[in-house]
Amino acid sequence: MKKLLNTVYITTEGASLRKDGENLVAEVEGAERARVPFHMLASIVVFGAIYVSPALMAATAMAGITLVMLDRNGRFQARVEGPVTGNVLLRRAQYRASDAPVDIVRSIVVGKVMNQRSVLMRSLRDYGDDYAEADREAITTVTERLSRIVRRAELSDDTLDLLRGSEGEAAHLYFSVFDHLIRAPDVELRWTGRSRRPPLDPVNALLSFLYTLLTHDCRSACESVGLDPSVGFLHRDRPGRPSLALDLMEELRPVLADRLALSLINRRQLRARDFETRDGGAVIMSDDARKTVLTAWQERKKEERLHPFLEEKAPLGLVPYLQAQMLARHLRGDLDAYPPWLWK
Repeated sequence: MKKLLNTVYITTEGASLRKDGENLVAEVEGAERARVPFHMLASIVVFGAIYVSPALMAATAMAGITLVMLDRNGRFQARVEGPVTGNVLLRRAQYRASDAPVDIVRSIVVGKVMNQRSVLMRSLRDYGDDYAEADREAITTVTERLSRIVRRAELSDDTLDLLRGSEGEAAHLYFSVFDHLIRAPDVELRWTGRSRRPPLDPVNALLSFLYTLLTHDCRSACESVGLDPSVGFLHRDRPGRPSLALDLMEELRPVLADRLALSLINRRQLRARDFETRDGGAVIMSDDARKTVLTAWQERKKEERLHPFLEEKAPLGLVPYLQAQMLARHLRGDLDAYPPWLWK
């Protein structure tokens, strides 16, 4: 099985990155802070004003190491990578499938909704006795409605638009009870609804940051197996948008991102003081909070789970790659259908 390589996150503004032999070297004010061999790296993600030497850019491109530049709040700015790889026949199959993607979209929607349901069920198991009766009933009602959406998607001959509508309906139901999953004492960390570009409260700021990290991993997974990350199935094509990476992310984010966000809040690793509100209402994480999230993200990716289709354990960090591989096998005709990843 593919080895889980490291992603290095550089968050200290003013830091500089350079190449030294076959190593990445990170320096702050002229002092070396980290040294990582290239053969251990999958990607480098930098936040804010960080110097990257031209020699390092060239070396990472040649070594197949992706360099991603984000602003200090985690918004995407640029991506530097080497020559595009991939089988042209696989990409042609992907483009043909994108014209009639109902079966693939059905699998993605079923996987996402089942994982959303699993997150809610897990919360009932963990905190069921602590819930007020009304809150417990609300979560139970949503899990039942999500089950009906899954059955409808699996058994009906829904069109692409109807499947997209089912995905939207499930997301609305799921987030309607998301606040019940938060056990933090801070009033500022309550959930009132999804907001993006910019996030308007701490929980949305945290979720958006985690979704950015997951999108990066899913895009890298698509490219690593030869797929075009810009041509998706559930997400419509749009210039500059990695639609396939977003498709791949949908079934994974309830478990990899939402669950991690809830854990960080409920374990009080993040508090209201870790977030700042800017002019205009945008909420961002502090530098220390961002480091806490990145550390937890890396640790979460090392956790192993049984892959339901492959029937073998794999680190969570490899799941995007394995799903991209399953999708590629389906497009080549080796698998009759795309098998979604289900959290159990």
